[in-house]
Amino acid sequence: MKKTANIVFIAAPTIGNLVPAVEFATQLTNTYPCLKATVLVITMSTRPLIDTFVDSRANVNAGNVSFVYLPPTEPPSPDQYNSFVGFMSLSIEKQKTHVKNALVDLMQTRSEPTNSVVPLAGLFVDMFCTSMIDVANEVGVNSYVYFASPASFLGFMLHLPVLTKLSAELDDSDAELRIPGFVKPVPVSVLPTFFLTRNKDDGCSWFEYNATKYKEAKGIIVNTFKELENHALDSVSADYVDLPPVYPVGPVVDRRGPAGWKVNEDHEVVRKWLDQQPEASVVFLCFGSMGSLKPAQVKEIAHGLEQSGHRFLWSLREPAKGKLDLPGNYTNPDAVLPDGFIDRTAGIGLVCGWVPQVMVLGHNAVGGFVSHCGWNSILESLWHGVPIATWPIYAEQQLNAFEMVKELKLSMEIRLDYRGGENDLVCKEEVAKGVRSLMELSDPAQELREKVKRMSQVSKNAVMENGSSFVALARLVHQLLPDI
Repeated sequence: MKKTANIVFIAAPTIGNLVPAVEFATQLTNTYPCLKATVLVITMSTRPLIDTFVDSRANVNAGNVSFVYLPPTEPPSPDQYNSFVGFMSLSIEKQKTHVKNALVDLMQTRSEPTNSVVPLAGLFVDMFCTSMIDVANEVGVNSYVYFASPASFLGFMLHLPVLTKLSAELDDSDAELRIPGFVKPVPVSVLPTFFLTRNKDDGCSWFEYNATKYKEAKGIIVNTFKELENHALDSVSADYVDLPPVYPVGPVVDRRGPAGWKVNEDHEVVRKWLDQQPEASVVFLCFGSMGSLKPAQVKEIAHGLEQSGHRFLWSLREPAKGKLDLPGNYTNPDAVLPDGFIDRTAGIGLVCGWVPQVMVLGHNAVGGFVSHCGWNSILESLWHGVPIATWPIYAEQQLNAFEMVKELKLSMEIRLDYRGGENDLVCKEEVAKGVRSLMELSDPAQELREKVKRMSQVSKNAVMENGSSFVALARLVHQLLPDI
């Protein structure tokens, strides 16, 4: 392939959105070295993990993927939004001028030694950055949506205009709905919180706005693979004739593991502890970079882990102090855990703060994952062959849990519809039962483990040469560079 070109990525300023965008940029440029990617980074003072991640990747990807920090802007005023999605969407829109300037600069890039202009083949926007499609149109660059959630959730988002008209049915929490992308009727109880609260805040309207903009792009790249979500992919393509081509290119995951992260002393403690545990003996509990639980729930988990008798690694996060802040690490976990818990479980368990999840899932001591069911986490667990017990918290995680348990039968359930409200408590008996069901060698657990191991190999085959995702990626590149 002789032709070279630049591509640009921009993602919402959260780890859950930026990481998969950077991983895809890395995968794309490694597979097709003629493409050079620039990631435009939106900064937020409450997102220090973003800087840590970008710093860790800047050197690793030198020559293929580069990073440009966009200038800071004034945050939207509180009277302009009443949800985090609204705040984030308005913050992204404020970057339009800076993104335009960055694109214009890149369109003037010249190659050496010919001094010819290197074409800008496309702007890739994530699921929340679709306002930048207008900027791409303004400067004459094709735009593509990089959708880091499952194809089933893409179907849900595209179906939002229909769902918002079903207010009578949706008042019944026992109702079930037919939604493109799902084989089974979907219970109202597992619909995303932003949808259930659509009459109280602006989150749902922003999701609907973004979904409408998807149809203006030249293509939608989905972080999934055909063998995993065959029905969802076929359904979305068949039900929405005005949709641009859909490219399933996943799983896009961090295949390097801890080599791509700056592992600090705390993380090294975790790794050394795992090295001392028997193979597949540890259950890992982690609720994502934005996930935390109330003190009452933390105590129930602790008692449940003790009752289960299984080895555990628990990433415990303190609830965010402000509406726009991320959860943090406890300075004194003893204050929220039951008296004596750490001492009593010292032989079989370890409580830690935030830890690179892929480092843990890739360790052979880990045999199960109690997860919030973020899509990145699901794909990482499948890649490493680690079965999940579902405990969704926010965003589309309840739908993801429903798909994994009821549709794909690749996970087992602790809860499908957990929201963390005042009366929503998973008791210690449920926790203990869930951990035992996941970790013990009963027939259901063994069957699930073997099924996940098979899907692990399928996921790896998908991105190998001639695999389904490899072929989809080639089709995308041909659209980017039609005369290759």
